[in-house]
Amino acid sequence: MTLLAPLIKWYHASKRDLPWRETTDPYRIWLSEVIMQQTRVEQGLPYYNKFVDKYPTLHALANANDDDVMKLWQGLGYYSRASNMLKTARIIEAEHEGVFPDTYNRLLELKGIGPYTAAAISSFAFNEAQAVVDGNVYRVLSRLFAIDEPINSSKGKKLFAEVAREVLNEKVPATHNQAIMELGATVCKPKQALCNVCVLRLQCEAYKQNRVYDFPVKDKKRKPVDRFLNYIFIKDARNNTYIRQRVDEGIWNMLYEFPVIETQAATDENELLEHAHLKERFSHQPQQLRLLFASKHQLTHQTIYAVFWLAEGQNIVPLKPEGFIKINLNLIHNYAVPRLLERFINHILPQQ
Repeated sequence: MTLLAPLIKWYHASKRDLPWRETTDPYRIWLSEVIMQQTRVEQGLPYYNKFVDKYPTLHALANANDDDVMKLWQGLGYYSRASNMLKTARIIEAEHEGVFPDTYNRLLELKGIGPYTAAAISSFAFNEAQAVVDGNVYRVLSRLFAIDEPINSSKGKKLFAEVAREVLNEKVPATHNQAIMELGATVCKPKQALCNVCVLRLQCEAYKQNRVYDFPVKDKKRKPVDRFLNYIFIKDARNNTYIRQRVDEGIWNMLYEFPVIETQAATDENELLEHAHLKERFSHQPQQLRLLFASKHQLTHQTIYAVFWLAEGQNIVPLKPEGFIKINLNLIHNYAVPRLLERFINHILPQQ
């Protein structure tokens, strides 16, 4: 396909210097893809470097401590990526003798690797002719051909996969995929697109029609749900507190948290002291709650309003079935927590 021929020359001259582009090691390519999903390069690059330094091989990651991996991941968000990455690494180690499958179809057989990641690994590591379609590719193709099918619809995903295959340069699939992704990241940007320097502008239908920002088309997202979380922070005379690890497969699975009570709306200390869950969760009910910190946290489909309360009283201990452990507060930084809790911890322990 010669339509995108100028792209290859542009890429060689203009590409960013990124470490995962200098290797064909499937482990490091896979690691970069997992980290960079839903993450900007500027944010993800330091995490990639930290992971490579600590876990330079698949074997090292597969044998890592879960809590250590989650702590290293802390701050990136979308924590299920980290837990799924660990599971997949262990599957490859146990069932494939630590060797990555080398084709798209065999990679797809691995639990935890979907079509996008399988295409990226097979293309970048093994130069298999598979089209990689990420958010940047959706944007470039939708503008190039003025495709008005929503990219987040089943029909749209199928259509864009077909278009990506049609334009794929099968002689140099790895370079082609990197090039179109790079164009989307650095030139064909969501806002402030640099059309005047784009090597594909003369072929671009959206540019010809002066409709660049009409694409890509998306079905309307559902409105984020408001959630109100009240964290109960306990600190005893010996500077101990209580935390537990979440094991509910939610967005913060495997991360640690303080006792928490969710309410239907914002509440004050008097209402919270009378809340049924508060009375059920402690061996001795707090006598007072003192506001320490409040924060708003925006997720894709949730807006979280979090309030952190200091529980005051004697012998306030969470009930054992809740799974809490007692730790010294000075060790709290050793545990992986959601960004929301990290803000609070940095607020109360600014010197650490």
